[in-house]
Amino acid sequence: MKYYSTNKKAPIATLEKAVVKGLAEDRGLYMPETIRPLSNDFFERMPEMSFQEIAYEVATAFFGDDVEPESLRHIVYDTLKFDCPIVKVTDSIYSLELFHGPTLAFKDVGARFMARLLQYFIKDSKDKQEVNVLVATSGDTGSAVANGFLGVDGIHVYVLYPKGKVSRIQESQFTTLGQNITAIEVDGVFDDCQSLVKSAFMDEELNAHMRLTSANSINVARFLPQAFYYFYAVAQLMKQESLVPPHPRTPAPTPVICVPSGNFGNICAALFGAEMGMPVKRFIAANNANDIVYKYLQTGKYEPKPSVQTLANAMDVGDPSNFARIYDLYKGDYDTIRSHISGATYSDEQIREIMRQCYQETGYILDPHGACGYQALKEQLQPGEIGIFCETAHPAKFKEKVDEILGIDVEIPERLAAFMRGEKQSIPMSRDFAEFKSFLLKQ
Repeated sequence: MKYYSTNKKAPIATLEKAVVKGLAEDRGLYMPETIRPLSNDFFERMPEMSFQEIAYEVATAFFGDDVEPESLRHIVYDTLKFDCPIVKVTDSIYSLELFHGPTLAFKDVGARFMARLLQYFIKDSKDKQEVNVLVATSGDTGSAVANGFLGVDGIHVYVLYPKGKVSRIQESQFTTLGQNITAIEVDGVFDDCQSLVKSAFMDEELNAHMRLTSANSINVARFLPQAFYYFYAVAQLMKQESLVPPHPRTPAPTPVICVPSGNFGNICAALFGAEMGMPVKRFIAANNANDIVYKYLQTGKYEPKPSVQTLANAMDVGDPSNFARIYDLYKGDYDTIRSHISGATYSDEQIREIMRQCYQETGYILDPHGACGYQALKEQLQPGEIGIFCETAHPAKFKEKVDEILGIDVEIPERLAAFMRGEKQSIPMSRDFAEFKSFLLKQ
């Protein structure tokens, strides 16, 4: 399959080029030329299939033209060595728990898949030059990418994160690894980190010096695999609720899916799944105070602004990159976008109250991001509808905040505690691109 740029001014690319380059020459994001629908037979079989079986069929529709079948199967099965279960929170609301991977966050799926796909292309390439992965993080991306690529031959990862704006636990997951992982502590906000990464991709001198790619959700190999767990969530719901598989003559009840949204890669993957035929009624994008897309959905005007720091820090994004993909997917038609997605936005104080109320009423512990998704469903579900929200990270990743808000002592899983015992290794950096460029040229 070929890939084009959302800015429409770059050459058409192969999957290998889209994955290795990350960003198109015109600063646009790569999009697949076609989105292949999955068969009725697949959806009829889906409730009885394993997570890996579902993911392999979805991956084949995305990547089957470009990756040999057995290699793709190995990549998928090796990526998904953990579960993404749905858990019933209320009679009409399920949590899709995406925190059962190595770093306890949803980005483990995309990061692990991308690491393995990139290694596949490097191994088969005549160009054996080391690939340098640049990734900006507002919290969980850095840890997922760093751990997904840790020890992978031929790849070095540079994680850029905003100083003082990620939790101590999150920071420990990518600053204590060493080996082929370098953490860069930027004196700024997430948008500054993202700007440094994008500027590096556009700099001719840097690209002549070293082979660069991105592992942010701007990379097709990072965001597309996130569709896997939406299909799996719907399959689990069908089985648990005994829903009728979708069929032209017997349409099934379909869930509403709510995605806590920052850079909008996660919900974008869900929308691609819907285009492939995944039975979902509609989507909700839940924001914190960084409500740029929420306001767009109200007014039709997209007006990015500097991000503000919130309790749900992984969603602190003032100019979400993947909105360009959503806009392109629906050909810029505001009414079509509105028909697929509604929005919600919550202040820090509202998030605290949501977490308290959910815990008191159900006993379920929400992290601050999942809280936005849970509440949006509570407010927007219609009678008779079933909703699934993404619980994107384990509450222990925000232990200090969760303990304080709920008055409990959240248990830290051992694999998270192990990171916290490591020694921090990071390089301080200003948000000035000249300094960042100079650093990379010395590598």
